[in-house]
Amino acid sequence: MKKTYVIDTNVFLTNHESIFSYKNNDIIVPLKVLDEIDKHKKRQDGVGLNARSIIRTLDSLREKGNLHKGVRLAKGKGILSVRGYDFDHIPIGCDVSSADNQIIATAITEQAKNLKRKVILVTRDINMRVKCDSLDLLTEDYVSDQVVDNVGSLYTGFVKYLVDDETIDQFYNDENITVEKDDIELYPNQFIMLVSNLNEKKTALARFINYNTSLEKITEFKQGIWGLKPRNKEQTFALNLLLDPEVPIVTMYGKAGCGKTLMALATGLEQVLEKNTYKKLIVSRPVQPLGKDIGFLPGTLEEKMRPWLMPIQDNLDFLMNGRKSAMEIFFENGTIEIEALTYIRGRSISNAFIIIDEAQNLSVHELKTIVTRVGENTKIILTGDVEQIDNTYLDATSNGLTYAVEKLKNYELSGHMTLLKGERSKVATLAAKVL
Repeated sequence: MKKTYVIDTNVFLTNHESIFSYKNNDIIVPLKVLDEIDKHKKRQDGVGLNARSIIRTLDSLREKGNLHKGVRLAKGKGILSVRGYDFDHIPIGCDVSSADNQIIATAITEQAKNLKRKVILVTRDINMRVKCDSLDLLTEDYVSDQVVDNVGSLYTGFVKYLVDDETIDQFYNDENITVEKDDIELYPNQFIMLVSNLNEKKTALARFINYNTSLEKITEFKQGIWGLKPRNKEQTFALNLLLDPEVPIVTMYGKAGCGKTLMALATGLEQVLEKNTYKKLIVSRPVQPLGKDIGFLPGTLEEKMRPWLMPIQDNLDFLMNGRKSAMEIFFENGTIEIEALTYIRGRSISNAFIIIDEAQNLSVHELKTIVTRVGENTKIILTGDVEQIDNTYLDATSNGLTYAVEKLKNYELSGHMTLLKGERSKVATLAAKVL
């Protein structure tokens, strides 16, 4: 049975192509939504891009017909209409000036006009869905970019595998050990702990490449990288990926203090300044404030970016042992570069080690824009904590970092590691665990 979907503002600001996701069902865009979209069109981020894109899409549809009467989206698709609401359908006791209430009233108006058809309001606003349910109005979330059902099912990059006792001895004796596809499902560059079926304490750590290649031994980095030594097996796995030029895209997520940013910077400095594998180190992160935004910042690009990149500066200062003069030289000669993501579109970055910190605050579109900037002999690292998202239009299952982890896990060009243990300090570990 054909349905009518009433689309809320936040859906368009999440994905400007959302109107094409509902097959042959009809779409209603509340008039108030156009007002709300207009407020965001000048933003220089993914939200602003989506706002401008949906306005252009609606304008192109307007040229094909009348938006009030309805315009067919495409062959086999439904009809899109822009509609207002009847004042009689504002819920009793609700504020008429509220944009949410006007959008809800639009859905109720459409429902009253066609009692035989299901009218569903689509919104990412949890409270709005609660209000709709209280008013006996069908509602649902928009989850087109959701790649996993919950964070617990997200790919971790590590698995335990039970094997015969002699298999572990053979592995340590440098014999070729392979894994059968029928025994366990593995992904390229996934790390494995081989566990003896006779003694669970007898183990070996390995890295899986593919089913036709022998398992690789793990480098332990006992001498450290830029004075940084791994404190747990997950950090050891991450360093193996970060230092492997055959894996040009690495994703890492973990709670605060697990070392993801510090390790990315240490390996970047090692490969840029010591090994000359890459010519420069580029670091950036989304400009997403925690709490109330303090507004525009004065100064040059570097000065504007400084507050956002202070965590990077802190880590660099730690790795440089406080040698600020040396660090300033690297900044001045371009060996270490701070890049604003706002201006990365159109660039082609070659011979560089790129670190995108706090990638959980990126939308899927923003992430794609960044990763497609990667040129020849460039490695890109995406780090973040999917449980600390400051972007109101994203959540733990639909952000760019989660999307990258799940979509890239099947390819040998990428690797992922989930870092579990906090190593910053006992206080930080405790806070991440109980607060």
